[in-house]
Amino acid sequence: MNLIPQIGPIAALVAGILILIMPRLLNYIVAIYLIIIGAVGLFGK
Repeated sequence: MNLIPQIGPIAALVAGILILIMPRLLNYIVAIYLIIIGAVGLFGK
């Protein structure tokens, strides 16, 4: 199974739910999301 293509939509769903619950988390969620996507892009080959 290749889980890499599923990380984006799952992360977006979790981030959306957390932002709805606590809008102040937006900065942290965006930063973590960008770090994860960047790491997957660099090391996911």
